[in-house]
Amino acid sequence: MNSFVLYTLCALISLAVTAASLPLLRRLLAPYFMDKPGGLKKHASAVPVLGGIAIMLGLSASLLFIRFTTAFPTGTLHALRGVLLGAGLVFLAGVADDLHKPQGIRAGVKLLAQAAAALILMCYGVQIYLFDCPWLNGVLSFFWVIGITNAFNLLDISDGLCVSQAAVSAAGLAVISLPSEWIYVNFAAVALLGACAGFWPYNFSHKEKTFLGDSGSMLLGFMLAALCMGTEYTQRTTAGFLAPFFILAIPLFDTLFVMFARILKGKNPLKGSDDHIVLRLKREFKMSQRHILAIYIALAVFNNLLAFALTHSHAKAAVAVVVFSVVYFCSATVFLLHIGRK
Repeated sequence: MNSFVLYTLCALISLAVTAASLPLLRRLLAPYFMDKPGGLKKHASAVPVLGGIAIMLGLSASLLFIRFTTAFPTGTLHALRGVLLGAGLVFLAGVADDLHKPQGIRAGVKLLAQAAAALILMCYGVQIYLFDCPWLNGVLSFFWVIGITNAFNLLDISDGLCVSQAAVSAAGLAVISLPSEWIYVNFAAVALLGACAGFWPYNFSHKEKTFLGDSGSMLLGFMLAALCMGTEYTQRTTAGFLAPFFILAIPLFDTLFVMFARILKGKNPLKGSDDHIVLRLKREFKMSQRHILAIYIALAVFNNLLAFALTHSHAKAAVAVVVFSVVYFCSATVFLLHIGRK
């Protein structure tokens, strides 16, 4: 089979397994995985949090199919094992949290699982190779994985928001990584895209509404953090190493903005509050959830196009992209802080 057919099958298998497994999961497991409203959670009634389990099933089925139908170049299968082992650990920590909704498990336990998963990645050679100093690369890799995993976890505050950002990021990563011989990135990104597409309708359904849960949001964040470290970005320009920041710009910006806004108010930056950008837009402009989601998706696509431009440009054009982006994000920060004071 040619590459296009394999990528298509990879996405379709992941989509089909994720979508087909959710009705069965709801029938068998829904009573044990219910998230009740309360506090910052404004949904009307208890909702099953089974999206992560369905996505894990779809992702696993797709990659298992690819494993036995594709000849992986030397080293890539080893790296994929590390990614899946780490993802499995983060996923299980999320499942434990979802089982104990609405309180969940202690944040320290989840952080410990994320740290162990990051170390597993590095043991399998999946890490940042930006500097000549190995320990500096290791430290950056460690905090990158934990930071992105939690960024997606924090972004899961509105229907479709986290999963749509993961889908756009996975698509962008697949396109940018296609020339690479590390084809595990290509297939895993495409499988992730299919799984997100399979879950998405259930996140909006009225009759069968299902939440992503910590198992899903942390799994998506961890997978994208890991896959971003498996692609060569600097073949055309040295500024290409910034591409992952553009691919994952929305989750990163949302998390950093919320922490900054809380610090300005004298609040604990790690404690939940209503400072999220989505909630600000709802309050200030009375925007519907679907309109906000459309804006987020459009911005994510735009940021991924910037990432593509960055990796396919020469030095001067890359500098122009970076300068534009600094102005763009600084302006967004000032604007959002301003509307938050009204």
